[in-house]
Amino acid sequence: MLDLLTSPEAWASLLTLSVLEIVLGIDNVIFLSIISSRLPEGQQKLARRIGLGLALLARIALLFSIVWIIGLTRPIVTLMELQFSWRDLILIGGGTFLLYKATTEIHLALEGEDEHGAPEARQAGFANVITQIVLLDIVFSLDSVLTAIGMTDQLPIMITAVVIAITIMLLAAEPLSAFVNRHKTVKMLALSFLLLIGVALIADGLHFHIPRGYLYFAIAFSILVETLNLLAARRARKRKASSGAAGE
Repeated sequence: MLDLLTSPEAWASLLTLSVLEIVLGIDNVIFLSIISSRLPEGQQKLARRIGLGLALLARIALLFSIVWIIGLTRPIVTLMELQFSWRDLILIGGGTFLLYKATTEIHLALEGEDEHGAPEARQAGFANVITQIVLLDIVFSLDSVLTAIGMTDQLPIMITAVVIAITIMLLAAEPLSAFVNRHKTVKMLALSFLLLIGVALIADGLHFHIPRGYLYFAIAFSILVETLNLLAARRARKRKASSGAAGE
């Protein structure tokens, strides 16, 4: 352990892996923000904390099961000349679940109004939300752990990077959730990201790898455009308020 603390290579691996884990964790935080918004306001923060805590435990448990994780990539079934491992099946199942959830949330956002035009007041049960969070934690954790294994063979570095990433995600979860839920267009954009991620997971499970750089570039470009839209809308509101005050 002392050798790791004094090794520049170890610190470089830790920094690189921490950044990668944070980037991979963005998907998890977006999902947490969307799914927890279905709960009563007093339970949302607790659900996000429980979800990220379970994500941390799942990642550490999987890291201690490295041999088993590596075995998940071995083919277990062949279908139409394609060989599928447990990892492939988990990614396909997780991607399908993300597509379903994102599509359902988009439908509720667009069509979830009653005959009087009031927003539909359906709220999910706490246990139901936590169950969905656990299921997606398993999928996201698998992707995260396989990345860690590919980056370094030092278990302490892997665990430290995961803890750093989850801690930053925990700090970012509350302001990010508030921002997403405050702006409907941002929430729709986040749901579109989940659709994109779901498709990427299914593609990976089918052995068609979509480079993550393409996905994150698309997401970053969309965020930039939406940021410009929000800034333009804010300026328009300020001009309207100023002209209204001058007219009085």
